[in-house]
Amino acid sequence: MFFPQKLKYTKDHEWIEISGSVLRVGITDFAQRELGDIVFVEVNTQGSYTNREDVFGTIEAVKTVSDLFAPIGGLVNKINPLLESNPELINSDPYGEGWICEIEIDNELGRDQYLEDFKYLLSDEEYKELIGES
Repeated sequence: MFFPQKLKYTKDHEWIEISGSVLRVGITDFAQRELGDIVFVEVNTQGSYTNREDVFGTIEAVKTVSDLFAPIGGLVNKINPLLESNPELINSDPYGEGWICEIEIDNELGRDQYLEDFKYLLSDEEYKELIGES
C-alpha cells in the first residue's frame, strides 16, 4: 500500500493535504481496500461548519456504509464534483481524483483550537504503524 509522505492521516483512515488554510480530505488506500467497491459518496455538509471528529458525510461500498469524520474543525466549502457520477475514483485514485471534500480553516475558532486539532493528525509513518504496516 502507498501512503504519500506529504499528507497527514487520521485514526479514522482519512488523508489530509494542507494547502494554506484549505485541507483537502480523502480516504486512504488502506480504507478503500477495506471497504471494497465504492458505489456512492454523500457529503451533505457543504457550506456548514464542522468540528473535529464530527460526521460530515458517508461513503457506501457494495458491502457496507461508513461515516466520514472531519479531521479538523472548519467550513466544508467544496465537494469533489467527479464523485457524483464516478464514486469509484476513490478506489482507483484515492490520493488524486478520488479526494472527497475541502475544509477551510475558520479563523474564528482561534489558533489554539487549530493547534489542538492538528496534534491529532498522523505522519505517514505513524499511520503505517497504526494499521500494522511498519
